[in-house]
Amino acid sequence: MKIAKPEKHGLDSSRLGAIDRLLKERYLDPGHFPHAQLLIARDGEVVHFSSQGAAREGKKKAIDESALFRIASMTKPITSLAFMILVEEAKVALDTPVHHVLPELKGVGVYDGGGAGVPFVTKPCAEPMRMVDLLRHTAGFTYSFQNRSNIDAAHRALKLENWHGDYDLDSFIAALGKLPLEFSPGTRWNYSVATDVLGLVVQRVSGMKLERFFAERIFAPLGMNDTFFTVPTDKLDRLVDCYTVIEGKGRQMFDRASESMWATPFKFVSGGGGLVSSAHDYNRFCQMCLGGGELDGARIVGRKTIELMTMNHLPGNADLSSMSTSLFSETQNAGTGFGLGFAVTIDVARSMMPGSVGEYYWGGMFSTAFFIDPVERLSMVFMTQLSPSMLYPIRRELKTMIYSALT
Repeated sequence: MKIAKPEKHGLDSSRLGAIDRLLKERYLDPGHFPHAQLLIARDGEVVHFSSQGAAREGKKKAIDESALFRIASMTKPITSLAFMILVEEAKVALDTPVHHVLPELKGVGVYDGGGAGVPFVTKPCAEPMRMVDLLRHTAGFTYSFQNRSNIDAAHRALKLENWHGDYDLDSFIAALGKLPLEFSPGTRWNYSVATDVLGLVVQRVSGMKLERFFAERIFAPLGMNDTFFTVPTDKLDRLVDCYTVIEGKGRQMFDRASESMWATPFKFVSGGGGLVSSAHDYNRFCQMCLGGGELDGARIVGRKTIELMTMNHLPGNADLSSMSTSLFSETQNAGTGFGLGFAVTIDVARSMMPGSVGEYYWGGMFSTAFFIDPVERLSMVFMTQLSPSMLYPIRRELKTMIYSALT
């Protein structure tokens, strides 16, 4: 990987080096993170890249630029981009009712009682669920880990989000269509399986399996050769271990790389969280976004499509502090709007972090994260493998320190 001089691009190299020391002293030495990788780019060039920590338990080999990470919900912007490719081809639109493509969701109602062994009672939606609701998480769906309603309890009972379970995308949507919505589409915001639903939309509208659409329409043109739902056999030795923190037990192995669940094709291909990637590959995705949908001569979408995706699409230009009902998501709420697959900064002061209006970003449950700042022409990709992602304030710390290095 070619690394440009930070000073050439208006960044202080000594301040960037301080970020690596923070990662080592605050997160790696105490054993909070197993490893950490940081890529910072400006003006289309990588200006800082660092890797620290062991790739696998009991092994001396450190992670390097070839390391592969489970990026979880950093899959969501890629699925959203895939949908927008189809919008550009006039095969579907943002205001298309979802049930026009997924008839299993026709007639789905809003929760009005029941659950916990009592049949659900529903009332009609005020407006139909539209594709834009899937992209901005205003569809009324939920996640099983929200632990806040009888509906997410039903998700857990049905094991709806088990990728190696009983459901493929078609049977998943059939089961989901039998459950109520948390709220009428467009009225609230809740982090949810909406992007998994969007993945099936992409599959049905395109007539291609989701994994094939990604590979042919996004990954191959961008040279993202290390991004996939299933890790190829000849690349498994590059996959790193993944951990979770369990209360009272501390850090525990979640997915051992040598016997990873990502080595076997998933029955349920998750557009909401199933991809494995590398920092280099995800940086190419970021640079395509900064390039207005084009990178190295490969155009994925048009410039105005990227502009549309990174605007705040919450009704009334609201932020998440006024619209979110979520107990958990990959963002803070104040000053944050939501675009078509990304959180979007709409008020820097309210966010209480340095940044720019129009900056967009997201993260994944294993503490991976990225942000893209089109004003400063700046982006970051951070990789590690530890859930839950909000256990430590690493994303806020990284963002603050990166912006402090601007000269």
